[in-house]
Amino acid sequence: MQMPQTSQQYKEALAIEVQGLTKRYGPNTVVNNLHLAIPQGSIFGFLGQNGAGKTTTIRMLLGLINATSGRASILGHDTVTGRHHILPKVGAIVETPTFYPYLSGRENLKQLALVAGAPFSRIDEVLEQVELSERAKDKVKTYSLGMKQRLGIAAALLNNPRVIFLDEPTNGLDPQGTVDMRNLILRLGQSGHTIFVSSHLLHEVEQMCSHVAIINRGKLVVQGSIEELLEGTTKTLLEVTPIPTAVQILTQILGQEARVREMDARTIELEIDPETVPDAVQALVGAGVRIYSVAQQKASLENYFLAVTGVGKDLEDNQQTVAAPNLAA
Repeated sequence: MQMPQTSQQYKEALAIEVQGLTKRYGPNTVVNNLHLAIPQGSIFGFLGQNGAGKTTTIRMLLGLINATSGRASILGHDTVTGRHHILPKVGAIVETPTFYPYLSGRENLKQLALVAGAPFSRIDEVLEQVELSERAKDKVKTYSLGMKQRLGIAAALLNNPRVIFLDEPTNGLDPQGTVDMRNLILRLGQSGHTIFVSSHLLHEVEQMCSHVAIINRGKLVVQGSIEELLEGTTKTLLEVTPIPTAVQILTQILGQEARVREMDARTIELEIDPETVPDAVQALVGAGVRIYSVAQQKASLENYFLAVTGVGKDLEDNQQTVAAPNLAA
C-alpha cells in the first residue's frame, strides 16, 4: 500500500511554491494573495489575459522586483534569503531577449557564458538543443524572431538549469515559429526540466503543458493538472428520433441528477458519466428509438478559461463525433 506524502515530502516534490504573494503599486494591487504549487518536472502554464499579473509574478519569483507581502521558494530555497542557491539553478527569458545584432549566435552565447561563468563547452550543446547549430555562425541580425527566441532559450540553458521561466515565449511568432517553440519546450520538459510558461495563448498551452494555473486581475482562479481541470467537462450528444420518447426514457433510467437537454428537433445533450452512455444507448434502442450518431464533446482549455474567468458566456465545445450505426434499422 502506498503511504501518503508527509508535508516535508510534498514540499520536496515541488519545484516552485508560492504562498500569499502580493504586489502593490500605490493603490493598485497587481498580484493579490497568490498561491501556487508547481511540481518538479512539470511543464506549467501560467495563464491570464494581458495585464493579469503574469510578468509581475515572474519578476518577483526571479528577485527582479520585491513583493509587497507573501513568500515564495524555488527548489526549497526562499526567493529572497536563498537567492544565491537559486540563481545557478534557474534560467529565464522575461519579455523579448536582446542580443548584439552584428555578432553571430555563437559569439553572443560566448559573451553570455563569460558573464554566467558557464563553460564554453555548453555553447554547442545548447545550440543543438534549440536546433540552431546550422545557423550558429550567422549574425543575429539575420535571425527571424522565432530564431531569436530560441537563441534566448539557449542562453537560459547555459548554466544547465533545473527550472526555466519563459514569459510569453510564442508571442509574435509566425505559425512555424510557434510550432518550433512548442516542440522545443516539450523536449526540454522530457529531459527533466521544470518549465514555467506564462502565456495568453491557451491553445498552445493545452498542447504542451501538464499543469496550469489561471490568474485573472491578479487573483488565482484555479490550478491543477489539465487532465483534472477538464475532467467532467465532457458532454454527450445523441442524434435520435423521436425526441419525446428518448427524453422520457433517459429521464427514467438516469434519474433527476442527470441533465438531459433538447438541442434541436433531433439532438439531445447529456451531462452524465461517460461510462453510463452505452447503457443509455441500449435502453433507447430497446424502446424503439432510432439513433443516428453519438458524439462526445469535451471543452478545450481555452473554453474552460473563458468560463471560469467570466470572460465568455458559455463553454464552446470541440466536438469529436463518433458515428453510430442505425441500431434500430
